[in-house]
Amino acid sequence: MTKVIVVGSGISGLTSALRLQQAGASVTVATADNFTDTVSALAAAVWYPTHTAGNPRVADWARRTFDEFMKQAELGVPGVAQRPTRMLLREPAPKPWWAEIPHDFRYAPSGEVPAGYAAEWRFTVPSAEMVPYLGWLSDRFIAAGGVVLRRRLASLLDATAYAPVVVNTTGLAAGVLADDPAVHPARGQVVLVTNPGLTVSVRDEDHPDGMLYVHPRSGDVVLGGTFEPDCHDPVPAEATARAIVERCIRLVPELRGARVLGQFAGLRPARHGGARVEAEDGWLVHNYGHGGAGMTLSWGCADEVTRLALARGHR
Repeated sequence: MTKVIVVGSGISGLTSALRLQQAGASVTVATADNFTDTVSALAAAVWYPTHTAGNPRVADWARRTFDEFMKQAELGVPGVAQRPTRMLLREPAPKPWWAEIPHDFRYAPSGEVPAGYAAEWRFTVPSAEMVPYLGWLSDRFIAAGGVVLRRRLASLLDATAYAPVVVNTTGLAAGVLADDPAVHPARGQVVLVTNPGLTVSVRDEDHPDGMLYVHPRSGDVVLGGTFEPDCHDPVPAEATARAIVERCIRLVPELRGARVLGQFAGLRPARHGGARVEAEDGWLVHNYGHGGAGMTLSWGCADEVTRLALARGHR
């Protein structure tokens, strides 16, 4: 049996650990933090390849992840739902590279969209409320015999003391641990408000005042947001929160009067050149740098990680 240690307990780490386990590996997850303290726990987590360039490999990751989450939604996995979504366009645009993945993608012309917009993409995608979902992943991993090692490792090589194959899902920390200067933070801030009955996610990623998204969940709505490359400040700013709420209300008036439940900021683990999913040497597999598309690519990347890691273990 191949022994593997996965370093990191966010969405990339836990999905990689589960896929490896399902393939017959003996898996340990090493993490300095509880999964609720990872940046994954803050994610709005509606499937959408934001700030992600398409190529056949990325498209495969995205499709595999879409299919897995849609299946989980049908099975009633905690926190997972199928979410109707509208992407508002300020200028006419061709179909995106991922348009064939949602089963109901439709281009709505100007006559069907709000004033001030040129067109809109409409589609249904999976969403995940990350705290219950990460809890479900963790519980499944442990119930199947997985081991969680609460330890901060000084290097990836140190992980080989616990298993001969190491999977690096350390997010921003990979900049140091993998000596990768392409890794950088992309700060995001969101506001949570009570849900007045919304069921449809709405996006405007080209809003002149910053990204705009309204993502309903079972008990609240995630209002966003920001995407600030190379900003290292994890503290939410009051002025930014007010601006987020104001522009979301202008687009979705039903939010007026919704009670603010909290505001949060986090540092997305972005990488120039896109996510790094590849083997290095005979013992190490990388899976990091997904930026704001960690949930969107998670299960597909985990499938590739599993293939690469088991190939290392069989040598």
